[in-house]
Amino acid sequence: MKRQELAHLLRAACNITGDREVLVIGSQAILGTFDEDDLPAAATASMEADIAFLDDPGRVKADDVEGAIGEWSSFHSTHGIYAEGVHVETATFLPDGWRDRLISWQLRSSEPANPHFLEPHDLAISKLGAAREKDMDFVDALITAGLLDVATLVQRCARLGDEHALVRARIGDFLARYSS
Repeated sequence: MKRQELAHLLRAACNITGDREVLVIGSQAILGTFDEDDLPAAATASMEADIAFLDDPGRVKADDVEGAIGEWSSFHSTHGIYAEGVHVETATFLPDGWRDRLISWQLRSSEPANPHFLEPHDLAISKLGAAREKDMDFVDALITAGLLDVATLVQRCARLGDEHALVRARIGDFLARYSS
């Protein structure tokens, strides 16, 4: 996915829900910080973006987005990309303070949306917590490309709640590979 494609999804999500405060929490949140030309191919390979809203307690907005521009929708067929409407709590493994580190962009092409993106290190911890092979590959590609700082990842990992002690240990093992 490219930034302009993501901007199109964000515009559409905003128009569907009437909520400008759109949050990207999946792998395509990396486009909030980096241009696709600066990223390894593994970081932009997805054709879907996980879209949430900062104020969606009943998940109504996420469901509306999913129905209108989700997988197998006419939007997906037409544009080759789609949004997965998700709730903020979908990102289970976010370090404490993640909301204070959200990234915004001022791309006019996303207006009227006011998009927010997970900060790259918070995104990486969330992906490592999920521990799917594609997520591990995503983080590995970003570390290998020099776009993530391993020391910052270790610090963010330590900010996962106590209920995630086993996940912290697993993430620590993964990150230890890069310290040698």
